[in-house]
Amino acid sequence: MPSEKKDKKNSNPNTKVCGNCSAHEGSESAPKLSTCSRCGLVVYCSRECQRAHWKANHKQHCIAKADRARQQQDTLESARDASDDTTMEKCAICLDLVSKDSACTLPCTHVFHSACVSELRKFGVEQVCPLCRSALPSGSEKLVEEAVRRYVAVHQMVERGRASWSALPPSAQQEVDAAIASLRSAADEGYALAQHILGVLCDAGTGLAQDDVEATRWYKKAAEQGFAEAQCNMGIALNTGRGVALNYVEAARWLEKSAAQGNSIAQFNLGTVFESGLGVAKSDVEAMRWFKMAAEQGLAEAQCNMGNFYESGRCVPQDYVKAAQWYKKSADQGFAQARCCLGVLYEEGRGVARSKVDAAGHYSMAAAQGLAQAQYYLGIVCGEAQNYKEAARWYKKAADQGIAFAQYNLAALYELGAGVAQSNVETARWYKKAADQGLEQAQYELGVMFQEGRGVTKSTAEAIRYYRLAAEQGNGQALEILSGLL
Repeated sequence: MPSEKKDKKNSNPNTKVCGNCSAHEGSESAPKLSTCSRCGLVVYCSRECQRAHWKANHKQHCIAKADRARQQQDTLESARDASDDTTMEKCAICLDLVSKDSACTLPCTHVFHSACVSELRKFGVEQVCPLCRSALPSGSEKLVEEAVRRYVAVHQMVERGRASWSALPPSAQQEVDAAIASLRSAADEGYALAQHILGVLCDAGTGLAQDDVEATRWYKKAAEQGFAEAQCNMGIALNTGRGVALNYVEAARWLEKSAAQGNSIAQFNLGTVFESGLGVAKSDVEAMRWFKMAAEQGLAEAQCNMGNFYESGRCVPQDYVKAAQWYKKSADQGFAQARCCLGVLYEEGRGVARSKVDAAGHYSMAAAQGLAQAQYYLGIVCGEAQNYKEAARWYKKAADQGIAFAQYNLAALYELGAGVAQSNVETARWYKKAADQGLEQAQYELGVMFQEGRGVTKSTAEAIRYYRLAAEQGNGQALEILSGLL
């Protein structure tokens, strides 16, 4: 039949068809078709059809012959390089090459693309290995949920003192091993949360051996998928050179990505980056902007920094009331630095009603947390109350952490025998620690001790050296004595 002959002719894959109107070459409306001169792939029955098709969608897909040849060559070279790479295997589902780093490997050791596994799971396929029919691992979310449950149980055991990470009971170690295996399976499928958790465990050395390099490797995998916490940790690692080469510019880039997603820790760290000018143009305004974002989310460190801005009048009009408000928000969360700063405001009556009792209370809390500056201030409070024993105790704690004024005050107590047994040796020792940090009062006192031979071997040369150091900082007594010795 004529119609059947026509259908057979039209079904011929070699028959040319107009890319716009689908007219067949040789038909009455399209006796001859012309080819697109640019790509050489599409044919048209008329210029009108070619113009219409170009405007409709061909323009965005039309690739010149020369460009297409280069693309094909690049693809061939990539495939050739991949085939030469011993780390590449073929996916058992689609048979394309897949990197082990980004593959999903079943217990049977056969390798798959993570995407192939995910697609099969969508259709409810449980036995997928074409080679041995091994089952797909559980879904990533389920794997992580189960892993976290197992890990947290062991973590609580360690927190309660019933075990330690270095010596877990066999049953607990089995739970941790199972949790890690589940996390790795989910991470190998490309699940960002699992990758981030593995990074955290490597970072902390709990459940996995502490390994900064491995931690940043996992952080990067999750960060590249847009996982905010991993982006933040990646930025911190690059900013400190921990587990990765130091790179301030890259650190700022990752922190900004995380901060833009609302991560308060990233916002705080980005603020410190702008404050220091490492990797970005130094800007107190930008620093305060990011600190404020983090502070408004309740991050104690950022709230304390906001207090500093208002107390100093940096970037904003000086406002002690607002400074006290920010310090209090931070102090209420137990942040030691904010407690100390709030104590200073209470002691001086700035932004709050003056109160020595409240000042001492805030100093005490911060000092108990180990903050050296607060320990020094508490030593002063105790000294003013003539409780020299307590003053010496707190001065010693601050002095051991390198606070020069605490070292000087402790030396003075040893010299007087107030709160401690009198000792010229201890006096000279603590004066020297403070003097070597550049404290001119300590340099002068140490010069006197060397001149008199108290607590140290008498030495005019050493006396002159310390007098000169003090005199260069404007100490008149040192200058006067130095003039007589030279």
